[in-house]
Amino acid sequence: MPDDGPARTKRVGIPNEGAIMPIISLPQEFNQDDLYVDLRPILGRALYLKCEGFNFAGSVKLKAANEMVTAAERSGVLRPGSVLVESSSGNLGVALSIIAAGKGYGFRCVTDSRCNLATRLLMEALGAEVVVITEPDPEHGYLGARLNHVRDLCASDKRFVWLNQYTNQNAWKAHHRTTGPAIARQFPDLDVLFVGAGTTGTLMGCARYFKDNHPSVRIVAIDPVGSVSFGTPAARRMLPGLGMNVRPPLLDEDYVDEVVHVAEADAIRTCHLLARRGFLFGGSTGTVVSGAASWLARNDARDLTAVAISPDLGERYLDTIYQSNWVRDLYGDDVLGADPLSTDARAA
Repeated sequence: MPDDGPARTKRVGIPNEGAIMPIISLPQEFNQDDLYVDLRPILGRALYLKCEGFNFAGSVKLKAANEMVTAAERSGVLRPGSVLVESSSGNLGVALSIIAAGKGYGFRCVTDSRCNLATRLLMEALGAEVVVITEPDPEHGYLGARLNHVRDLCASDKRFVWLNQYTNQNAWKAHHRTTGPAIARQFPDLDVLFVGAGTTGTLMGCARYFKDNHPSVRIVAIDPVGSVSFGTPAARRMLPGLGMNVRPPLLDEDYVDEVVHVAEADAIRTCHLLARRGFLFGGSTGTVVSGAASWLARNDARDLTAVAISPDLGERYLDTIYQSNWVRDLYGDDVLGADPLSTDARAA
């Protein structure tokens, strides 16, 4: 019989090594980081929306969560048997729930009544314990009450590890390392970048990157009306995600060129406008797009290259911003039937 050479063993179940496909063992290892939506057909102005919701956490917060957890493990603060605890209005809580489940840590999320029901159920499905704060702190609102609860937990049991997204430098470093460079690669001639302001991790990471490497890029922060982050008066806010009741410790305004404040009603109108074109985004994205459209209209920026960051998708908001009775009860009867663009945008 002819010699067919050395025997070859077939590796059952192993795909073609030359195939271009992601294979992961932990959920945080996957993130679709290069998808943009051209909003010109919807807004009438050139604006590219960077979608950060296509990962297992469904939001941009997966980047910060992974960076903070990895740094805590590297430093020895986080080790087997630890229980993560964090204050979150939703998206970071989901991201930490996913990472904790994948790595075998416990996780307790401290949130408040503004957190969407779908988000709470998702965290619990992933094995997290969710604590809902119902009474605001007299001076610092729900956020202050959440932080007080977290501090009490950490004082009561040494197993609790608080990464503290509000002060953790790794929250912005994640975006300095990934999000900023990714945008610069896709848009080397970028003129203006719109970023929502919450804890300001995404904002500061991107702002620092562009000021360090592409200083001509204009950084415009988008903040909801009622947030005190940039010194404006506090007021009722019902949409989780963006805005703060206290000044964000990570914020350095020297890296921000301009701030646009967006009313929640305008954010909701914009969400519904995008949904009518098939794009279902979250409240934070509606806020950012509304603010960006307003800025572009005021500045008659027809020839500028502009990018806005979309933090999340809209499925978790089906019982709030996409529920007509909820919207009407909080914002009035005319919100859903009104023009979603701001007065400045309409005038332009």
